[in-house]
Amino acid sequence: MSGTLDGKGGTPGSGPPVVTQRNVTSDEFRAAFRAAHLGMAVVGRDGLVRTANDALGALLGTDPELLRDAPAAEFTGLREDSRTWTAYREVLLGRRDRLHCTRRLKQPGGQGVWAEVTVTPLPETHDALLSVTDITDRRELRARLRHLRMHDPVTHLPNRSLFFERLAAALATAATARSRGGTGRVGLCYLDLDGFKAVNDTLGHRAGDRLLGAVARRLSECAAEGGHLVARLGGDEFALLVEDSTGTRQVVDLATAVLERLQEPFEVAGQRLAVSASIGVVERPAAGTHATELMQAADTTLYWAKADGKARWTLFDPERNAHRMTRQALSSTLRPAVDREEFALHYQPLVGLGDGIVRGVEALVRWHHPQFGTLPPNRFIGLAEETGAIVPLGRWVLATACRQARRWQLDHPDEPLVVSVNVAVRQVWDSDLVADVAEILAETGLPPHLLQLELTESAVMGSAGRPLQQLQALSEMGVAIAIDDFGTGYSNLAYLSRLPVSTLKLDGSFVHGFRTEHHPNPADETIVEALVQLAHRLGLTVTAECVESAEQAERLGRIGCDTGQGWFYSRPVPADRISELLSTGARP
Repeated sequence: MSGTLDGKGGTPGSGPPVVTQRNVTSDEFRAAFRAAHLGMAVVGRDGLVRTANDALGALLGTDPELLRDAPAAEFTGLREDSRTWTAYREVLLGRRDRLHCTRRLKQPGGQGVWAEVTVTPLPETHDALLSVTDITDRRELRARLRHLRMHDPVTHLPNRSLFFERLAAALATAATARSRGGTGRVGLCYLDLDGFKAVNDTLGHRAGDRLLGAVARRLSECAAEGGHLVARLGGDEFALLVEDSTGTRQVVDLATAVLERLQEPFEVAGQRLAVSASIGVVERPAAGTHATELMQAADTTLYWAKADGKARWTLFDPERNAHRMTRQALSSTLRPAVDREEFALHYQPLVGLGDGIVRGVEALVRWHHPQFGTLPPNRFIGLAEETGAIVPLGRWVLATACRQARRWQLDHPDEPLVVSVNVAVRQVWDSDLVADVAEILAETGLPPHLLQLELTESAVMGSAGRPLQQLQALSEMGVAIAIDDFGTGYSNLAYLSRLPVSTLKLDGSFVHGFRTEHHPNPADETIVEALVQLAHRLGLTVTAECVESAEQAERLGRIGCDTGQGWFYSRPVPADRISELLSTGARP
């Protein structure tokens, strides 16, 4: 191809053009250029339009003749940033093969279209071909699909995924906000409706959904003045995020307004319903605060609000958190609590990072203490190990988890779900763990391959004698062995190859380095990638704990982690929630 698109087929005074392959190609190109539905222009080395086709004129809402000699960078927005402008100039000068970017083009009347702009040199000329593709519909479809993916279908509020995305961004932004005049603080109201299950049970799920929608509207009204984010995290749980908080008073005032608004009766399915909420309130500096830490504090405070009588807000109190539940009071009631059936199991999904499918669950024990309310495991497991109460408690946890896992297997035979149970060091030393596991598997009928036992790194890395023999016997039985909190203890990688271990669970401190896409910790990513590669070469699978955001899940999946676990997918929930998940085929 030669010449420019000026409509001339030869050189003046030279007679009829010689019919050659070169001229035919050029003529065909000119014809195709003019008839194309794709907006195109030929641009000279000086950046001025030599000619433009009708499709480009129609896209810009102008006569293509008016584009002649106009700077192409002006109507395509290629001069909006220095990097694109430099690349564009390089193409025009023949020093770069191609430029491809997305720009919003202005049209008469203030309207505009999203377009993909491509600039490539024309062979054997000093010109370049600029093409413009309208992608407005494609972008709008993508935005609609993202909106559907990130919003709850019942309340139309942001869902758990979007909430954690916004929370992570808020923490990252607020942590550096003081230098720009911000407060550098965040606040959170984490609420749960009191008695919502009774509404579902008596009026049905459809009425329950209508009630959730009405609650969502009232929460949005309360948050509208301050522009706060309202999200439904699942079930009857909601969260209100206060970015750039001005202090505890602001968040407490918001919680108070929410309680007052929710106390007004609801009209649902011809019924006049009165509901209330319990709210956990947390407010603190963003610097040094992780999303999981903030949510755990809010979760603890929500439990306090329910234990204090419900229909109230409770502010996180470090002193209460540290001293209210005294060691002596818990120690004296731990052993008999097993016989009194004061414990319950919640289950946290283990999700495939490649496909989002639930592969298993970790069983986590909760203590429904008659005096102190519901206690998470970090409040009493250490004490149980010290006192020896961990042996009967651990046996109860193992039996209960296996019994539940067997029910799931029978109800969903095509969706095998592995249940993972934590085993303390004293259970290995002070009890016949192998006999206990064999007896429980025989009693419940659970296949051994659907049970995984998690031991801490410090418990297995120095194993010899009885502990190592028990681990080998369990492995030969078909039970999977996982190392929990890997990376925080001995990390004796050479010894790892001699242990009957099938899974490594990376400690959440490594995953924190993956918190945001723009500010990852490269050291953490390097360490995790190396551990994943080593584990896979040893035939082990890898689970990442404390996954807080979509960015973390995507990055961990990209470097080869097999499964993820954390608040991004779900907090620990009762067994019936997992059953609902399996029945509906939904993903967390």
